[in-house]
Amino acid sequence: MELVLLRTHFKESTIGALYYQGDFICFTIELPWKENRRNISCIPDGCYPLTLRTTHRFGPHFKIGMVPDRDGILIHPANNAPEELRGCIAPVSQLTGMGKGVFSKTALDRLFLYYERSRKLKEGLFLRIVSKAH
Repeated sequence: MELVLLRTHFKESTIGALYYQGDFICFTIELPWKENRRNISCIPDGCYPLTLRTTHRFGPHFKIGMVPDRDGILIHPANNAPEELRGCIAPVSQLTGMGKGVFSKTALDRLFLYYERSRKLKEGLFLRIVSKAH
């Protein structure tokens, strides 16, 4: 099962919209593109496997696998990309500004529904990231 993240890069941040088979799931916020540099850049376009994991800090969330030259990249709740993200992706229900949004945990809960669907179908869950010009 493949989720598609269509995103647009701006100087201050990267914002996106996440879809499954053309149906909107939620918005996303990320750091701006800075050549895939650790802790200050979003990750490159590509197709990545997602796995569910749970930590004390974020609770249940997703790990994004096979990111070139990076590790520890997650999809986790956050409402302010510059303050809360170091290369990860945060789902949000509404965008409120550049790299900012609200109701991130609600948006993440919607993503869990797709994870459960992929498990029932015995399929892997993948994230395809595609950047568009602005």
